Parts: sequence; structure tokens; C-alpha cells
Amino acid sequence: TATSAQYADIAERFAADAPMTEGAVVMLGGAQEITETGEELSDQVFGVISSKPAYMMNAGAGNNQSHPFVAMTGRTPVRVTGVVNKGDRLVSSSVKGTARAAKTGESINPFHVIGRALESKSDTGIGMVNCFVQANN
Repeated sequence: TATSAQYADIAERFAADAPMTEGAVVMLGGAQEITETGEELSDQVFGVISSKPAYMMNAGAGNNQSHPFVAMTGRTPVRVTGVVNKGDRLVSSSVKGTARAAKTGESINPFHVIGRALESKSDTGIGMVNCFVQANN
């Protein structure tokens, strides 16, 4: 049997400590199960908030405000700050809920990496880029 979906990530609902927007980078913790990251190179990154997952696990647990879907793997938009080049590894930034491109020569390990950028962003502000994400628990 073959299955298909219009979107391209596998996600599960988790209890959030506050409403979160699509693409927010999250970690386990906070008042509930997940909270937005806010630290450079966090090795606690857990996933990215997805608003249109292809496969929705634990779908009956709340709604998008209280229990947003967290993309565990697949293609999804990610909130990023700064310039990002296609292929860059994305790591958490000091801006709450955002990622940034890992810098050349920066000491990172798989626990820091949220995923790989599938497109570029040329401005220094906050924006969205499509990314292949994969949880490295």
C-alpha cells in the first residue's frame, strides 16, 4: 500500500508553555512539555513547530494553541535570524525560537543541529527558510 501527502514532515502534538508560531525552534522544558529555545548552540533542541504536517501523531491531544505539532523529521519552514545559505546546518540562536546558520569552523555536534537549509535567505533579519529537520535526541 502506498501513501502520499501534500506536505512533507512527520509531527506530533506536545503541550506548549505558550502559543507558538510556525517555524519556532523548541526544546523540552518550560512549564509544559515544550518551550521555545533562546540560547546559542543549545544541545537541547527538540524540533520545529509545524502548521501543516503530512503525518500527525497524537492529533487528538489539544489544539494548535495548547499542543502544537512539532516536526520531528522532514521538510518544514524554520524561523531563522541572519543570512542563511542553501545547505547550511541550522543551530539555535540567542533570539527566542529561532535558528541561525552554523558558522564555518564553529565547534558543533549533532545535538546542536536542527537541520539543513533547503534555500537561502540574504537579509540579516528574522525570516523563514525551508529546511530538512531531524530530531537528534
